[in-house]
Amino acid sequence: MRILILGGTTEASELARLLAGDDRFEPMLSLAGRTVSPKPQPLPTRIGGFGGIAGLEAWLRDHAVDAVIDATHPYADQMSRHAVAACQTLALPLASIRRAAWLRRDGDRWIEVSSAEAGAAALGATAARVFLSLGRLELAAFAAAPQHHYIARTIDPPGDIALPPDIRFVFDRGPFDEAKEAAFLAQERIGFVVSKNSGGAATYPKIAAARRLNIPVVMIARPDKPHGVALDSADAAMLWLEALLAHRPPSTSRRSV
Repeated sequence: MRILILGGTTEASELARLLAGDDRFEPMLSLAGRTVSPKPQPLPTRIGGFGGIAGLEAWLRDHAVDAVIDATHPYADQMSRHAVAACQTLALPLASIRRAAWLRRDGDRWIEVSSAEAGAAALGATAARVFLSLGRLELAAFAAAPQHHYIARTIDPPGDIALPPDIRFVFDRGPFDEAKEAAFLAQERIGFVVSKNSGGAATYPKIAAARRLNIPVVMIARPDKPHGVALDSADAAMLWLEALLAHRPPSTSRRSV
């Protein structure tokens, strides 16, 4: 059974480990290519876009894919839209691993905004020290608020994008530790944290640290992502795949189409 996993998340990596060596499935992991040096994966991996909905449809058809699992980041709404449209056209089963969002807790000082641009405006006119914990593609929005001193944590250098004039980079990748995050925020005298509501445990320590230090968090809301069968984990995705396999007529194969 040929599987395409649309990846780039912890859940996609967990599913890749579960599928590695399982000869019932022929999985392929697809990464968007936004990270220059992604973590090595135990599955065959393709990197880069498909060329829109039509390109994804052609790829799925040409590779005789039997099912798709969308394990993309909660903010990768375009890829999810393309997956839903392509799978509907080809009548392919689609499941989506939907990571739960973080919820506001007592003591959190969240300023909820709809976009990175709105996040830059929410910082206000008075100069502040701002910790940007975002993907590099969102950093350009903060060039519109050049009065602040920014510290940006990304996996890769920002590349050729507009940036605020006063910005310093920290290159690192989660998971992170709450005590270390609190020490970092205190040492850097951070006045605001800017974050996406990514969910999960790997990057939540910055939110807990900000709560401990009474630092406001500018929280960028999630987009409304379309999805297939909603799942909550890599283990649930394995069970879904096994159920598909169990109900698949042995004489039927998309390879013969």
